[in-house]
Amino acid sequence: MNTTPVRNDPEGILLVDKDKGPTSHDIVNKVRRLFGIKKVGHAGTLDPMATGLMIILVGRATKVSQYLMSLGKVYEGTLLLGIETDSQDAEGAVVAEKPVPVLEEEQVKSAMRAFLGDQYQTPPMFSAKKIQGQTLYKLARKGQTVEREPRVIHVSRFEMIRFMPPEIDFVVASSKGAYVRTIAHDLGNKLGCGGHLCKLRRTQVGDFDISRALTLEALASLTPTRLRRQLIPVAQAVPSHVL
Repeated sequence: MNTTPVRNDPEGILLVDKDKGPTSHDIVNKVRRLFGIKKVGHAGTLDPMATGLMIILVGRATKVSQYLMSLGKVYEGTLLLGIETDSQDAEGAVVAEKPVPVLEEEQVKSAMRAFLGDQYQTPPMFSAKKIQGQTLYKLARKGQTVEREPRVIHVSRFEMIRFMPPEIDFVVASSKGAYVRTIAHDLGNKLGCGGHLCKLRRTQVGDFDISRALTLEALASLTPTRLRRQLIPVAQAVPSHVL
């Protein structure tokens, strides 16, 4: 007779609304402590300066990480024109400053429409991508630049939601692997003055929406039972052929 106790470790998908500041690894570690288990992962990083939706995988849900990372994503962001940084976002050092020309709203919208569809994008040096086993951002911090092979991404939506130069607020929907800060950087160049991404918030991953996510502080205030109820069963969120 088998007397091995049956474990009832939590498992499922947890939607977290990440604050500005912590790394994705920090979020994973905090969720590990909340549930008291080691097997916790995520389905796509967010930079420390970014906020919004992180898909956290608890227990055996980690086995579907590759599928979830392949889903399209939606972001809201702010481009600050006239200032370029080495990281293409607000975390980097300023490398160029240019005057912002007088821009018409329709002129900017037209430039944004040119980004729709399939395109090649070169990963920025300040990224977690690895080339020959070396993480790019670690090389960048040493002042090194290596050749990066452009890859195909798809942008299905790129729309302005606020026009107040030198700031432009936008929403972008893209395939996996797209760098929003590079899109913002390239738009700045297209407008003739450069720019960098100064705010970013992820609002959607596939069918997962930020409206269903809770901050870590809110999650930490729940009872253990209510915390477990926040876990979305994998079978409800992932096609059966992935399981």
